[in-house]
Amino acid sequence: MLIHGVTALSTHHHMLLSPEEPDQLARFMHYVQTNVAKEAGALHDWKGPFWARRYRHIPVSAEDEAQISRLRYILENSVKENLTARPIDWPGVHSARALLEGEPMEGIWYDRTAFGEARRRGERVSLEDFAERELVTLSTFPCWQGLTPEEIRERIAYLLESIERQHAERRRAEGKGVLGAKAIRRRHPHSRPKKLKRSPAPRFHAATKEARRALADAYREFMAAFREAAELLKIGDPEPGFPPGSFPPGMPYVPHQAPG
Repeated sequence: MLIHGVTALSTHHHMLLSPEEPDQLARFMHYVQTNVAKEAGALHDWKGPFWARRYRHIPVSAEDEAQISRLRYILENSVKENLTARPIDWPGVHSARALLEGEPMEGIWYDRTAFGEARRRGERVSLEDFAERELVTLSTFPCWQGLTPEEIRERIAYLLESIERQHAERRRAEGKGVLGAKAIRRRHPHSRPKKLKRSPAPRFHAATKEARRALADAYREFMAAFREAAELLKIGDPEPGFPPGSFPPGMPYVPHQAPG
């Protein structure tokens, strides 16, 4: 999976991805969401479902402005909520520093399967004995292909500076401060905000009406073809012709290109 940016706050996460196929995105998100739920749930004694709902993916147009706007939004997380003054101050997962410095993001993965097997064999081991260092290398934006690493880091630095300046001015005007990394770490994982911001998510991210209209037209055509194939499937057609990129009920995923 090509990952261009990621931020994980206390209640949700955002990722900017370039999957090869929709089924790759579905499998990737299933893997991530499942394992985050297992690890965080066990760590914080979380009872019941960990995620409130299924993940939501929103296509981004090929326009440079739309892509950069989405990256800026991801980098802006933690600052726009008045949690930190700078994106790089967020104590959790945040791609700001990795993008700015051009280095991979690093984390630890615990092989709990091997750990459990070792304990069943009666071996005296700890979970730390099965810790593995994992690296996530962020991929270059499609619209920044051809730029040098130095030029990309300059653009990231500009985005970060503009985010910090804009929100510092906003906080001064509103008379607000930031919570800070230390206070964030002191919060209990089960605590909930008094108010939850709820706003409808757009179906697409685009910079112009023309691009948004083109995405909407493509989606309508896809849905029309899917519904037509579903009706054929209902009456027993063995090859109803579901459109590429779809997940037919009770049938394999339909790729955009045939394997091989």
